[in-house]
Amino acid sequence: MYNYVIVGAGLAGCVLAERIANVLNKKVLVIEKRNHIGGNAYDYFNEDGILVHKYGPHIFHTNNKKVWDYISNFTDWYHYQHRVLAYVDGQTVPIPINLDTINMLYNANFTQNQLKEFFEKIRDTKEEILNSEDMVISKVGKELYEKFFKEYTKKQWDLYPSELEPEVTARIPVRTNRDGRYFTDKYQGMPKHGYTKIFENMLNNKNIHIMLNVDFKDVIDDIEYENLIYTGPIDYYFDYKYGKLPYRSLRFEFETLDCEKYQEVGTVNYPNDYDFTRITEFKHLTGQKHYKTTIVREYPSSEGEPYYPIPQKKNIEQYKLYEAEAQKLKNVFFIGRLANYKYYNMDKVVEESLKLFYQNIK
Repeated sequence: MYNYVIVGAGLAGCVLAERIANVLNKKVLVIEKRNHIGGNAYDYFNEDGILVHKYGPHIFHTNNKKVWDYISNFTDWYHYQHRVLAYVDGQTVPIPINLDTINMLYNANFTQNQLKEFFEKIRDTKEEILNSEDMVISKVGKELYEKFFKEYTKKQWDLYPSELEPEVTARIPVRTNRDGRYFTDKYQGMPKHGYTKIFENMLNNKNIHIMLNVDFKDVIDDIEYENLIYTGPIDYYFDYKYGKLPYRSLRFEFETLDCEKYQEVGTVNYPNDYDFTRITEFKHLTGQKHYKTTIVREYPSSEGEPYYPIPQKKNIEQYKLYEAEAQKLKNVFFIGRLANYKYYNMDKVVEESLKLFYQNIK
Protein backbone atom coordinates (compact mmCIF):
# COMPACT_ATOMS: atom_id res chain seq x y z
CA MET A 1 0.00 0.00 0.00
CA TYR A 2 1.33 3.41 -1.02
CA ASN A 3 0.10 6.61 0.55
CA TYR A 4 0.83 8.45 -2.70
CA VAL A 5 1.42 7.43 -6.28
CA ILE A 6 3.13 10.19 -8.29
CA VAL A 7 2.96 10.01 -12.07
CA GLY A 8 6.06 11.63 -13.55
CA ALA A 9 9.59 11.98 -12.17
CA GLY A 10 10.17 15.53 -13.37
CA LEU A 11 10.64 18.55 -11.16
CA ALA A 12 7.09 18.66 -9.77
CA GLY A 13 6.99 14.91 -9.11
CA CYS A 14 10.38 14.83 -7.41
CA VAL A 15 9.68 17.86 -5.18
CA LEU A 16 6.41 16.32 -3.98
CA ALA A 17 7.91 12.86 -3.52
CA GLU A 18 10.72 14.34 -1.44
CA ARG A 19 8.38 16.38 0.78
CA ILE A 20 5.90 13.54 1.33
CA ALA A 21 8.64 11.03 2.16
CA ASN A 22 10.78 13.28 4.35
CA VAL A 23 8.25 15.55 6.06
CA LEU A 24 5.27 13.21 6.37
CA ASN A 25 7.25 9.94 6.48
CA LYS A 26 4.76 8.37 4.05
CA LYS A 27 5.29 5.81 1.30
CA VAL A 28 5.50 7.08 -2.27
CA LEU A 29 5.62 5.31 -5.61
CA VAL A 30 6.93 7.38 -8.52
CA ILE A 31 5.98 6.08 -11.98
CA GLU A 32 7.91 7.46 -14.95
CA LYS A 33 7.43 6.52 -18.62
CA ARG A 34 10.97 7.57 -19.61
CA ASN A 35 14.09 5.60 -18.72
CA HIS A 36 15.39 8.31 -16.38
CA ILE A 37 14.32 10.67 -13.62
CA GLY A 38 14.45 14.47 -13.88
CA GLY A 39 12.01 15.14 -16.70
CA ASN A 40 13.20 17.73 -19.22
CA ALA A 41 15.91 18.95 -16.83
CA TYR A 42 17.75 15.61 -17.09
CA ASP A 43 21.46 15.95 -17.83
CA TYR A 44 24.26 13.44 -18.35
CA PHE A 45 27.93 13.16 -19.35
CA ASN A 46 28.25 12.32 -23.03
CA GLU A 47 30.83 9.91 -24.46
CA ASP A 48 33.45 12.68 -24.44
CA GLY A 49 32.82 13.42 -20.76
CA ILE A 50 31.01 16.73 -21.33
CA LEU A 51 27.94 17.45 -19.21
CA VAL A 52 24.98 18.12 -21.53
CA HIS A 53 21.27 18.75 -21.11
CA LYS A 54 19.32 16.14 -23.06
CA TYR A 55 16.28 18.35 -23.63
CA GLY A 56 17.91 21.71 -24.22
CA PRO A 57 19.47 24.26 -21.87
CA HIS A 58 18.05 24.75 -18.38
CA ILE A 59 19.25 27.69 -16.29
CA PHE A 60 17.90 28.02 -12.76
CA HIS A 61 16.85 31.56 -11.84
CA THR A 62 14.37 32.93 -9.33
CA ASN A 63 13.49 35.88 -7.13
CA ASN A 64 11.88 33.53 -4.62
CA LYS A 65 14.29 32.93 -1.73
CA LYS A 66 12.21 30.02 -0.39
CA VAL A 67 12.51 28.24 -3.73
CA TRP A 68 16.26 28.94 -3.95
CA ASP A 69 16.83 27.77 -0.38
CA TYR A 70 14.77 24.63 -0.96
CA ILE A 71 16.71 23.57 -4.08
CA SER A 72 19.96 24.47 -2.30
CA ASN A 73 19.28 21.60 0.12
CA PHE A 74 20.13 19.23 -2.75
CA THR A 75 23.01 20.96 -4.54
CA ASP A 76 25.86 23.42 -4.36
CA TRP A 77 25.83 26.11 -7.05
CA TYR A 78 28.01 27.33 -9.87
CA HIS A 79 27.00 31.01 -9.87
CA TYR A 80 26.37 31.46 -13.56
CA GLN A 81 24.41 34.32 -15.16
CA HIS A 82 23.15 33.54 -18.65
CA ARG A 83 24.00 35.77 -21.61
CA VAL A 84 22.42 35.46 -25.04
CA LEU A 85 23.32 37.00 -28.38
CA ALA A 86 21.14 37.20 -31.48
CA TYR A 87 22.52 36.85 -35.00
CA VAL A 88 20.90 39.79 -36.81
CA ASP A 89 21.99 41.60 -39.98
CA GLY A 90 25.20 39.55 -40.13
CA GLN A 91 26.41 40.34 -36.61
CA THR A 92 25.77 39.08 -33.09
CA VAL A 93 24.15 41.58 -30.73
CA PRO A 94 22.87 41.30 -27.14
CA ILE A 95 19.35 40.04 -26.49
CA PRO A 96 17.16 41.21 -24.72
CA ILE A 97 17.54 44.47 -26.64
CA ASN A 98 19.63 46.98 -24.69
CA LEU A 99 21.78 50.07 -25.25
CA ASP A 100 24.62 48.05 -26.81
CA THR A 101 22.20 46.24 -29.15
CA ILE A 102 20.89 49.47 -30.64
CA ASN A 103 24.29 51.14 -30.86
CA MET A 104 25.74 48.10 -32.67
CA LEU A 105 22.78 47.70 -35.04
CA TYR A 106 22.58 51.34 -36.05
CA ASN A 107 26.28 52.22 -35.68
CA ALA A 108 25.17 54.84 -33.16
CA ASN A 109 26.46 56.19 -29.87
CA PHE A 110 23.24 56.73 -27.92
CA THR A 111 23.25 57.55 -24.22
CA GLN A 112 20.56 56.03 -22.01
CA ASN A 113 18.39 59.14 -22.25
CA GLN A 114 18.81 59.30 -26.02
CA LEU A 115 17.81 55.64 -26.29
CA LYS A 116 14.65 56.31 -24.28
CA GLU A 117 13.80 59.09 -26.73
CA PHE A 118 14.57 56.75 -29.65
CA PHE A 119 12.17 54.10 -28.33
CA GLU A 120 9.48 56.74 -27.79
CA LYS A 121 9.77 57.74 -31.45
CA ILE A 122 9.73 54.25 -32.97
CA ARG A 123 7.24 52.40 -30.79
CA ASP A 124 3.67 52.19 -32.01
CA THR A 125 1.48 52.70 -28.97
CA LYS A 126 -1.80 50.86 -29.42
CA GLU A 127 -5.02 51.52 -27.56
CA GLU A 128 -5.64 47.81 -27.23
CA ILE A 129 -3.05 45.01 -27.22
CA LEU A 130 -4.74 42.10 -29.00
CA ASN A 131 -1.82 39.76 -29.69
CA SER A 132 1.94 39.27 -29.36
CA GLU A 133 2.71 41.40 -32.40
CA ASP A 134 0.88 44.35 -30.86
CA MET A 135 2.77 43.78 -27.62
CA VAL A 136 6.24 43.91 -29.22
CA ILE A 137 5.53 46.78 -31.61
CA SER A 138 4.17 48.84 -28.71
CA LYS A 139 7.59 48.44 -27.03
CA VAL A 140 10.15 48.61 -29.86
CA GLY A 141 8.38 49.49 -33.11
CA LYS A 142 7.98 47.56 -36.35
CA GLU A 143 11.58 47.43 -37.61
CA LEU A 144 13.03 45.85 -34.46
CA TYR A 145 9.98 43.58 -34.25
CA GLU A 146 10.82 42.25 -37.72
CA LYS A 147 14.55 41.91 -36.99
CA PHE A 148 14.23 40.03 -33.70
CA PHE A 149 10.76 38.63 -33.09
CA LYS A 150 8.62 37.96 -36.15
CA GLU A 151 10.46 35.07 -37.80
CA TYR A 152 11.85 33.66 -34.54
CA THR A 153 8.30 33.32 -33.26
CA LYS A 154 7.19 31.75 -36.54
CA LYS A 155 9.96 29.15 -36.24
CA GLN A 156 9.24 28.49 -32.56
CA TRP A 157 5.45 28.19 -32.76
CA ASP A 158 4.72 27.80 -36.50
CA LEU A 159 2.52 30.83 -35.89
CA TYR A 160 3.22 34.52 -36.33
CA PRO A 161 3.06 36.76 -33.24
CA SER A 162 -0.21 38.19 -34.57
CA GLU A 163 -1.72 34.71 -34.04
CA LEU A 164 -0.57 34.31 -30.42
CA GLU A 165 -1.85 35.70 -27.14
CA PRO A 166 -0.09 38.86 -25.86
CA GLU A 167 1.51 37.08 -22.87
CA VAL A 168 3.94 35.19 -25.16
CA THR A 169 5.96 38.38 -25.60
CA ALA A 170 4.70 40.40 -22.62
CA ARG A 171 7.62 39.36 -20.41
CA ILE A 172 10.32 40.24 -22.94
CA PRO A 173 12.27 43.13 -21.41
CA VAL A 174 13.61 46.10 -23.35
CA ARG A 175 16.50 47.80 -21.56
CA THR A 176 17.91 51.28 -21.93
CA ASN A 177 21.07 50.39 -19.97
CA ARG A 178 23.93 48.02 -20.87
CA ASP A 179 22.77 45.07 -18.75
CA GLY A 180 23.52 42.10 -20.99
CA ARG A 181 22.21 39.37 -18.70
CA TYR A 182 19.32 37.34 -20.09
CA PHE A 183 17.72 37.06 -16.63
CA THR A 184 17.85 39.68 -13.88
CA ASP A 185 16.56 37.48 -11.03
CA LYS A 186 18.27 37.84 -7.66
CA TYR A 187 19.23 34.15 -7.53
CA GLN A 188 20.80 32.55 -10.61
CA GLY A 189 22.97 29.52 -11.09
CA MET A 190 23.65 26.02 -12.29
CA PRO A 191 23.79 22.98 -10.01
CA LYS A 192 27.47 22.27 -9.49
CA HIS A 193 27.13 18.55 -10.17
CA GLY A 194 24.24 18.72 -12.65
CA TYR A 195 20.46 18.55 -12.41
CA THR A 196 20.25 14.76 -12.37
CA LYS A 197 22.23 14.74 -9.12
CA ILE A 198 19.60 17.07 -7.58
CA PHE A 199 16.85 14.59 -8.45
CA GLU A 200 18.85 11.64 -7.16
CA ASN A 201 19.34 13.47 -3.86
CA MET A 202 15.63 14.33 -3.66
CA LEU A 203 14.54 10.74 -4.22
CA ASN A 204 17.13 9.17 -1.92
CA ASN A 205 14.70 7.98 0.75
CA LYS A 206 13.60 4.49 1.78
CA ASN A 207 9.97 5.64 1.56
CA ILE A 208 10.30 6.37 -2.17
CA HIS A 209 10.09 3.63 -4.78
CA ILE A 210 10.61 4.37 -8.49
CA MET A 211 9.33 2.60 -11.60
CA LEU A 212 10.95 3.68 -14.89
CA ASN A 213 9.91 2.80 -18.45
CA VAL A 214 6.30 2.37 -17.32
CA ASP A 215 3.08 4.00 -18.51
CA PHE A 216 1.02 4.52 -15.37
CA LYS A 217 -2.15 3.35 -17.13
CA ASP A 218 -0.59 -0.10 -17.61
CA VAL A 219 -0.09 -0.65 -13.88
CA ILE A 220 -2.30 1.68 -11.86
CA ASP A 221 -5.17 -0.80 -11.51
CA ASP A 222 -2.81 -3.31 -9.86
CA ILE A 223 -1.45 -0.88 -7.25
CA GLU A 224 -2.97 -0.18 -3.85
CA TYR A 225 -2.77 3.51 -3.05
CA GLU A 226 -4.64 6.28 -1.27
CA ASN A 227 -3.83 9.40 -3.34
CA LEU A 228 -2.59 10.18 -6.83
CA ILE A 229 -0.46 13.14 -7.94
CA TYR A 230 -0.42 13.51 -11.72
CA THR A 231 2.19 15.58 -13.56
CA GLY A 232 1.65 14.26 -17.09
CA PRO A 233 -0.48 15.65 -19.94
CA ILE A 234 -3.96 16.27 -18.59
CA ASP A 235 -5.63 15.31 -21.87
CA TYR A 236 -3.96 11.88 -21.77
CA TYR A 237 -5.23 11.30 -18.22
CA PHE A 238 -8.81 11.74 -19.47
CA ASP A 239 -8.22 9.67 -22.62
CA TYR A 240 -8.45 12.75 -24.86
CA LYS A 241 -12.21 12.96 -24.31
CA TYR A 242 -12.19 16.63 -25.41
CA GLY A 243 -9.51 16.11 -28.04
CA LYS A 244 -5.71 16.39 -27.92
CA LEU A 245 -4.28 19.61 -26.55
CA PRO A 246 -1.77 21.08 -29.02
CA TYR A 247 1.91 21.44 -28.11
CA ARG A 248 5.11 22.47 -29.80
CA SER A 249 8.03 20.11 -29.53
CA LEU A 250 11.76 20.34 -30.20
CA ARG A 251 14.31 18.27 -32.07
CA PHE A 252 17.88 18.50 -30.79
CA GLU A 253 21.01 18.14 -32.87
CA PHE A 254 24.12 17.64 -30.72
CA GLU A 255 27.64 18.07 -32.01
CA THR A 256 30.97 17.71 -30.23
CA LEU A 257 33.83 19.75 -31.66
CA ASP A 258 37.61 19.52 -31.32
CA CYS A 259 38.00 22.99 -29.86
CA GLU A 260 37.74 24.49 -26.39
CA LYS A 261 35.15 27.10 -27.31
CA TYR A 262 32.66 27.43 -30.16
CA GLN A 263 30.85 30.71 -29.47
CA GLU A 264 31.18 33.79 -27.30
CA VAL A 265 28.27 33.14 -24.90
CA GLY A 266 26.08 30.27 -23.73
CA THR A 267 23.34 30.74 -26.33
CA VAL A 268 23.10 32.45 -29.71
CA ASN A 269 19.64 32.97 -31.21
CA TYR A 270 19.04 32.88 -34.97
CA PRO A 271 15.78 34.80 -35.58
CA ASN A 272 16.02 35.01 -39.37
CA ASP A 273 18.69 32.56 -40.56
CA TYR A 274 18.56 28.74 -40.73
CA ASP A 275 15.81 26.40 -39.55
CA PHE A 276 17.09 26.14 -35.97
CA THR A 277 16.18 28.80 -33.41
CA ARG A 278 19.35 28.79 -31.33
CA ILE A 279 22.69 27.15 -30.57
CA THR A 280 23.74 26.50 -26.97
CA GLU A 281 27.25 25.60 -25.85
CA PHE A 282 27.06 23.74 -22.56
CA LYS A 283 30.49 24.53 -21.11
CA HIS A 284 29.51 28.20 -20.78
CA LEU A 285 26.59 27.12 -18.60
CA THR A 286 28.33 24.52 -16.44
CA GLY A 287 31.80 26.05 -16.10
CA GLN A 288 33.31 22.69 -17.05
CA LYS A 289 36.90 22.67 -18.31
CA HIS A 290 37.48 20.35 -21.27
CA TYR A 291 39.61 20.36 -24.41
CA LYS A 292 36.48 19.64 -26.50
CA THR A 293 33.08 21.33 -26.51
CA THR A 294 29.51 20.19 -27.20
CA ILE A 295 26.83 22.36 -28.80
CA VAL A 296 23.16 21.71 -29.48
CA ARG A 297 20.98 23.17 -32.20
CA GLU A 298 17.24 23.38 -31.50
CA TYR A 299 14.70 22.77 -34.24
CA PRO A 300 11.06 23.44 -33.25
CA SER A 301 8.65 20.76 -34.40
CA SER A 302 4.97 19.85 -34.35
CA GLU A 303 5.85 16.23 -33.53
CA GLY A 304 7.60 14.69 -30.56
CA GLU A 305 7.56 15.14 -26.80
CA PRO A 306 5.20 17.91 -25.61
CA TYR A 307 7.27 20.93 -24.50
CA TYR A 308 5.34 24.15 -24.97
CA PRO A 309 1.57 24.57 -24.58
CA ILE A 310 0.46 26.74 -27.50
CA PRO A 311 -0.94 29.98 -26.03
CA GLN A 312 -4.05 30.57 -28.09
CA LYS A 313 -7.50 31.31 -26.74
CA LYS A 314 -9.12 28.20 -28.25
CA ASN A 315 -6.48 25.95 -26.63
CA ILE A 316 -6.99 27.53 -23.20
CA GLU A 317 -10.73 26.96 -23.52
CA GLN A 318 -10.12 23.32 -24.46
CA TYR A 319 -7.86 22.92 -21.42
CA LYS A 320 -10.56 24.37 -19.15
CA LEU A 321 -12.84 21.47 -20.10
CA TYR A 322 -10.20 19.09 -18.76
CA GLU A 323 -9.59 21.27 -15.71
CA ALA A 324 -13.30 21.04 -14.85
CA GLU A 325 -13.07 17.24 -15.03
CA ALA A 326 -9.98 17.26 -12.79
CA GLN A 327 -11.76 19.33 -10.15
CA LYS A 328 -14.46 16.65 -9.80
CA LEU A 329 -11.94 14.03 -8.67
CA LYS A 330 -11.16 13.27 -5.04
CA ASN A 331 -7.65 12.46 -3.87
CA VAL A 332 -6.18 13.25 -7.31
CA PHE A 333 -3.93 16.30 -7.72
CA PHE A 334 -2.78 17.81 -11.03
CA ILE A 335 0.45 19.79 -10.99
CA GLY A 336 3.10 20.96 -13.46
CA ARG A 337 3.41 22.28 -16.98
CA LEU A 338 1.69 19.37 -18.72
CA ALA A 339 -1.02 18.83 -16.13
CA ASN A 340 -1.84 22.55 -15.90
CA TYR A 341 -1.24 23.26 -19.62
CA LYS A 342 0.87 26.25 -18.73
CA TYR A 343 4.48 27.11 -19.51
CA TYR A 344 6.24 27.35 -16.15
CA ASN A 345 9.86 28.25 -15.52
CA MET A 346 11.58 25.76 -13.24
CA ASP A 347 11.34 27.96 -10.16
CA LYS A 348 7.59 28.32 -10.70
CA VAL A 349 7.20 24.54 -10.85
CA VAL A 350 9.00 24.26 -7.51
CA GLU A 351 6.93 27.09 -6.01
CA GLU A 352 3.61 25.58 -7.14
CA SER A 353 4.64 22.09 -5.98
CA LEU A 354 5.60 23.34 -2.53
CA LYS A 355 2.35 25.30 -2.33
CA LEU A 356 0.37 22.18 -3.22
CA PHE A 357 2.23 20.18 -0.59
CA TYR A 358 1.78 22.62 2.28
CA GLN A 359 -1.84 23.47 1.45
CA ASN A 360 -3.29 20.15 0.32
CA ILE A 361 -1.12 17.14 1.12
CA LYS A 362 -1.65 15.35 4.42
